[in-house]
Amino acid sequence: MKHISLLFLILSIYSCNTEKENSITNTEDYNQYLNSTTAKTTSKYFELWNSKIQPDSMQLLSFGIVGNEYNRYFKNTGDIKFLKKAEQSLKKAVAIAATGRAGYNRALARNYISQHRFKEALVLAKKALEIGNGLEDTYSLLFDVHMELGNYEEANNYLKKIKNFSNFSYLIRLAKWNDHLGNLDTTIQMMEKATAIAVAKKDKNLILWSYTNLADYYGHAGELKKSYNHYLKSLKLDSNNAYAKKGIAWIVFSHERNPKEALRILDSVTQNYKAPDYYILKSEIADYLGNERERLNNLDEFFNEIENPAYGVMYNSYTINLYLEDTQQYKKAITLAKKEVENRPTPESYGYLAYSYLKNGENKKALQIVTNHIENKTFEPNILLQAAQVYKKTGQEKKALKLKEELLDASYELGPVTTLKIEML
Repeated sequence: MKHISLLFLILSIYSCNTEKENSITNTEDYNQYLNSTTAKTTSKYFELWNSKIQPDSMQLLSFGIVGNEYNRYFKNTGDIKFLKKAEQSLKKAVAIAATGRAGYNRALARNYISQHRFKEALVLAKKALEIGNGLEDTYSLLFDVHMELGNYEEANNYLKKIKNFSNFSYLIRLAKWNDHLGNLDTTIQMMEKATAIAVAKKDKNLILWSYTNLADYYGHAGELKKSYNHYLKSLKLDSNNAYAKKGIAWIVFSHERNPKEALRILDSVTQNYKAPDYYILKSEIADYLGNERERLNNLDEFFNEIENPAYGVMYNSYTINLYLEDTQQYKKAITLAKKEVENRPTPESYGYLAYSYLKNGENKKALQIVTNHIENKTFEPNILLQAAQVYKKTGQEKKALKLKEELLDASYELGPVTTLKIEML
């Protein structure tokens, strides 16, 4: 990211005049949730089952339960060590299971999805399919894995196998499929139906997941009041929910143009929640403020966190972007983008590879990738912005301008810093 321009500072000052008109959030709504405490990473339930595990243990049930608890701790803290401990427990369960093997394979596959180890997850999903138990759950898993790998035809085939409009699992995947197709209205309709089912079941975890996802979709559609209200609903269920606080911070920053308040919210999150990408967002907001020291401090925090080898490939896309926009290490970006394409051949991965080639002056390679792997294959604004920059640099002005018009409609989703790049197309 580059220093904020004088023009942007002027726009920022001007926006203060219309702050009341743009106001959606109210500090009184969420202040009570910002004094969050450290999430608990143990319980009597966990200790009971964990105590049953010995070095030569064959306690299958213990491994499964302990693995699920570690996974819960990871979600609550963002600490990668818990995700890795969950992996260890689930791998042991898979190794010793005589019954329930399909379920343990699915659980380990989902753990690998969280780690962005998608090809390994696919191997486990196929094993679960061969075993045959819980086929509907396996079909759902295979949909998820193929979507992550960019195998959209295969994903759709598995989606058809679980078709049931009264089923939560089907509806949330149908929502994701329609989002992929760019059908945002249908996406929201399906997610609203899924949320109603979760509420009727009184399942706190499903309700919480539904509220935050629905809030995201509302945000994409420009229904920011609904988005904000659903993040608040999430916090009423779980006052430590980092994702909901991040969502509110984004509304405050991107829509209300109140970067200092957004940083205050995020600072409260990063005291106890360890996911590295929060530092990237904080650096972006600091960039908007023109605070170079805070921008660099947050980037240092990010790089320090991802030096932990446990993260593996989870933050490759963020790292590529920093190579391109901050450190100008274009060849490193190309190398890492190639690895991402190998790991996850989606339009997003190809977008980073194309943009890396563009930054390195290899414009023909960049255009070829955009034409073959991105054009008419995605509606994601960040990817389309990269494509538009390639078009502009290679003389395809009409295509670049067409994308510019579309991208300006996504200015909230992209944020004020990225919006400036769109304006310059």
